[in-house]
Amino acid sequence: MNRNRSPLVITAGILVALAAATLYFSSFYIDWLWFKSVDFTSVWTTVLVTKIQLFFLIGLITSFVISLNIFIAYRTRPLYVPASIEVNGLERLRAQIEPIRLLVFAGICLVLIYFAGSSGMAFWRQWLLFRNSTEFGVKDPQFNLDISFFAFKLPIFQALIGWGISTLILAALASAFVHYMYGGIRTAVQTDRTTVAARVQISILLGLIVLLKAVAYWFDRFALALKESTLITGLKFADVNALLPAKAILSAIAVVCSLLFFANIVRRSWLLPAAGTALLVISSVLIAGLYPAAIQQFQVKPSESSKEAPYIERNIEATRAAYDLDGVEIQDYNATLSTSAGQLAKDAATIANIRLMDPNVISATFRQLQQIKPYYTFPQSLDIDRYTIDGVSRDAVVAVRELNIEGNPSRNWINDHLVYTHGFGYVAAYANTVDADGKPSFAVGDLPPTKGLGEFQPRIYFGENVPDYSIIGGKKTESPVEFDYPDDSSANGQKNYTYTGTGGVAVGSTINKLLFAIKYQEQRILLSNLINADSKILYNRSPRERVAKVAPWLTLDGDPYPSIVDGKVMWIIDGYTTSAGYPYAQTTSLSTATADALTANSTSITAQTNTKVNYIRNSVKATVDAYNGSVTLYEWDEKDPVLKTWMKAFPNTVKAKSTMSKGLLEHVRYPEDMFRVQRDILSSYHVNNAAAFYGGQDFWRVPRDPSTFGANAGAQPPYYMTVQMPGSKTPAYSLTTPFVPRGGRENLSAFAAVNSTAGPDYGKITVLQLPRSTAIAGPSQVASNFEAKPEVANALSLLRQGGSDVVLGNLLTLPVGNGLLYVQPVYVLATANSAAYPLLQKVLVSFGDVIGFDSSLKGALDQVFGGNSGTTSSTANPTTSNSSADLASALQSAKQAIADGQAALAKGDFSAYGRAQDRLKSAIAAALAAQSRK
Repeated sequence: MNRNRSPLVITAGILVALAAATLYFSSFYIDWLWFKSVDFTSVWTTVLVTKIQLFFLIGLITSFVISLNIFIAYRTRPLYVPASIEVNGLERLRAQIEPIRLLVFAGICLVLIYFAGSSGMAFWRQWLLFRNSTEFGVKDPQFNLDISFFAFKLPIFQALIGWGISTLILAALASAFVHYMYGGIRTAVQTDRTTVAARVQISILLGLIVLLKAVAYWFDRFALALKESTLITGLKFADVNALLPAKAILSAIAVVCSLLFFANIVRRSWLLPAAGTALLVISSVLIAGLYPAAIQQFQVKPSESSKEAPYIERNIEATRAAYDLDGVEIQDYNATLSTSAGQLAKDAATIANIRLMDPNVISATFRQLQQIKPYYTFPQSLDIDRYTIDGVSRDAVVAVRELNIEGNPSRNWINDHLVYTHGFGYVAAYANTVDADGKPSFAVGDLPPTKGLGEFQPRIYFGENVPDYSIIGGKKTESPVEFDYPDDSSANGQKNYTYTGTGGVAVGSTINKLLFAIKYQEQRILLSNLINADSKILYNRSPRERVAKVAPWLTLDGDPYPSIVDGKVMWIIDGYTTSAGYPYAQTTSLSTATADALTANSTSITAQTNTKVNYIRNSVKATVDAYNGSVTLYEWDEKDPVLKTWMKAFPNTVKAKSTMSKGLLEHVRYPEDMFRVQRDILSSYHVNNAAAFYGGQDFWRVPRDPSTFGANAGAQPPYYMTVQMPGSKTPAYSLTTPFVPRGGRENLSAFAAVNSTAGPDYGKITVLQLPRSTAIAGPSQVASNFEAKPEVANALSLLRQGGSDVVLGNLLTLPVGNGLLYVQPVYVLATANSAAYPLLQKVLVSFGDVIGFDSSLKGALDQVFGGNSGTTSSTANPTTSNSSADLASALQSAKQAIADGQAALAKGDFSAYGRAQDRLKSAIAAALAAQSRK
């Protein structure tokens, strides 16, 4: 029976091994097919080949060193083993190993290759940076070495030293065990506890370990330029005058100690090596521990500000350069608190572009007005872009109408993966305009999309909310299978479509069907007759995911945004090159520096990982075609040495900046996460004086977001606005943020804006620094003042009654009228209606101590500036300020919606009836809001 069972067991084992190998290698092939579909196979090949090289290089060397020492220990074992307790206790182990000794040795070699090689593969990025290193052209002030040494070379040197030490330690332990097992080491005897062979081999290994430790001490000197402390990053007074020479001395002592181990080859005593080791340990405690601590305590601390001043200056200079802040322009801004008639006349361009549509509030409004069907959706946080319409640049709140499989009432595999394959349409609402009901004014929307922004391909096959995979295309002679969009003019109420783009991977062959059926554990991929020779499969469809795969060396911004570029919907993603190896530059965590109220609460924005960096550049602009899925990388920062290094490692993957089309350049913007990191650093490093930096009295922080009051409120996010900064001749699309003092106060300290318009001033950060002696209210204080004003409080209370609620939009800060203007939109939401959505009904304005509150921006501004702010109706929000007119208009809209609904029912047009009901709900909400204001 046993003989009959053995072939079955062997056969089963072979089948299991084949299945595992198929699963393992099929993932490689499917990954390669994806890279081929986007024409980035060179990236896949480079990463794979590099990992394989490191696997075998590290694995084989590690296995060779350890296995060779095991072999030497076995070959030099004593022929006669004296009887002893230890040896007798090992006789059984030797007896068990001896018959399978070669098999055990081979197993050890293979295990070492696997684990050491797998560990070595993790260093593929460091290895490519080392091999393709590009000089920064800047030298550090202590060692006079180019920054590239610290950024690209030092990490691999330290990794190799650590690997060498760990390998030799394992070799020494393995050798000692073999010698002990075969009697080369005898602990029970009083003399000659080691044989000559054991002593020689272990002495050499220990000597090599200590010698490598000497090398490690030497390289530790350079690593001190990256050491973090509570004050600064980099070398300080005690490091330069005590720790730096201490490391050199320890390196020399370690060399001497290694020579003592090597000398033990010809001596028969471990006394000198033991003494050398003790000397090394004691020296490390005294020279590298106690001595620098004494210098710090007794020489530095009594006059720390003056002693550390030169090193603080190094830190300030390096940090500002590493975070691209050395070109920041800081202006003194003597903001006035007084108001007068016509004060904003010179700021017409800024006032005309004040954004009243909060992209983080009106997503529900987009869903109710533009979602159309439950199988469509919009993200929780919308995006901001700008378009030239009728010769005028207009800020717009934008989003794509993406597919929402969960909203489909008829869920099955065919519908999920073969029928509902893509979203449809692009929606853009003017950022500063609403209609009489408070709804957004759409420049483009509806199905099929209106032409307010020209012709474009509206189908969204690649987006942030798409199925895991879709199978599209097929024979053109067959009836289209894919659902395109609802259409009342069609017999079945919908348009169908067959994908004609270049995206996707061919899935028609039997092999590919089988592989994808295995990948997604779905047999219907192999069996369905709807999948034919012309079919393609789309996967890895998120824009951010696609860019991350073709450029694994980039850190990506958390918020890709869609734009209509050259007749296509393009996702634009900002890519950062980062490093933790810029000497003296302050280290920060990306997750901490980019966290604010928006990233904490929005599910549509990807938070950054907890990666430590001290260098960052917005080096790449990437695009993903929403229809074809094609990925393009553009070199944006042409001076970045980190980008140049990666471009050497992955040649021909990044296109020149000059190849970017004019249409694309019109929609690039300064990335939010980059600015979040920069403002976090700038809050301290706007201080250039070492003494002032040490004191920290003038440090800033980002204010808490007024919409999330409380001790745990997140930081206020930066806002995109078109603003004309004082001293500038023209307005510019900018990303802005205020600052308040670090501490308990909430007074405004500064206002910063970075130019986000492609051109010579792109990326220029301008900071308006307010007088320290003048108390100008910050965002949180202004928000409190709004709620504290009786007229405003009473009006908001009325709006919150009668089945309605108030939603406060983003509180914007604008430098106009020689002071600071705060603007906050107020939305009303009908809570009694589950389908209700926010409607803009009021605008809050504050300048100095004066508050305005009206149904239009112009009305609120006029209240603040003596009845005439200097703006005209053409530049202000056209929301009506007449509540009676609002009510009449809302009732008329409701009446018309009822009539349209009845007419649709008479025709049996339920789609039109549904749209009429949506309009009716909107009109009722507007009527309730208008009634509450009367």
